[in-house]
Amino acid sequence: MAMGEFAYANNSNRFLATEPLHEQPFALMGIPFDGAVTNRPGARFGPQEIRRASLMLCDGLHSLFGVTPLGFLGDGHDMRLPNASPLAEVRAQIQAQAAPLMAKHHCVFLGGDHSVTLPLLRAARAQFGELALVHFEAHCDTWTDHFGEPSGHGTWTYEAIREGLVSSAHTVQIGLRSSGERAAREYVQDLGGLIFTARQMRGLDGAGLQPLIAQILERVGDRPCYLTLDIDCMDPAFAPGTGTPEPGGMTSSQVLTFLESLAPLNMVGMDCVEVAPAYDHAELTSNAAATVVWTYLCGQVAKLT
Repeated sequence: MAMGEFAYANNSNRFLATEPLHEQPFALMGIPFDGAVTNRPGARFGPQEIRRASLMLCDGLHSLFGVTPLGFLGDGHDMRLPNASPLAEVRAQIQAQAAPLMAKHHCVFLGGDHSVTLPLLRAARAQFGELALVHFEAHCDTWTDHFGEPSGHGTWTYEAIREGLVSSAHTVQIGLRSSGERAAREYVQDLGGLIFTARQMRGLDGAGLQPLIAQILERVGDRPCYLTLDIDCMDPAFAPGTGTPEPGGMTSSQVLTFLESLAPLNMVGMDCVEVAPAYDHAELTSNAAATVVWTYLCGQVAKLT
């Protein structure tokens, strides 16, 4: 599929109203798939709402990094996916469409449910080698099955480690708080990775988070690192529009502190998933997601300027 086939015709439908994707160093693409959810569907509509919410970010510089992604970022529209097909086939399509983009651009993907991250990691592993993983999430996503299904949006971390896509020792999970069996909930930590639960971060402000951030920077080092952010890492007060909300989560300020402070890592790509607009209120969730993606991009663009 040629690059030009991904382009939007309408400027208002592109992230930050930026240009269509050509040769820019950074690429944005939507993945409108939610066929693997176990609770509320609707994340397939996340990409268009995140784009819509991003428009107010289009004319200013980031207050910390002093840059904007404009001029560095192209929007490649949404992937064309067979939503009614088996998950394995959809994932094969995602990987096939992501791979050529990753070969040419630093990519950011808008989900979609969290099952889309596994094929993105497969594509990134082929391009960059074994990856470190920074994973913002309310749920561990290390279940060995999905209510009897072999794979879904709650198994992808387990699968990625088992497949050797990511190094377990360099996997970091941030914001976990859902109930679950110990074997799944602490799977990453048992394999030598890091877990920072939402409970551990209660009451911590920017300064209070720095010891945790320092551990992540030291652990990941200069390894190629992929960042995935499930919007349900935030408390429903900040992001109600998601399929499986979990009270007691991170604040938007905490998440942005992490993203700003982790920008020096050797990031090779990012996704933001599980925005389900039908359950949103006053566009809180789509605005949070747009700001998350914009912040990540600003942190990476700052390295080029």
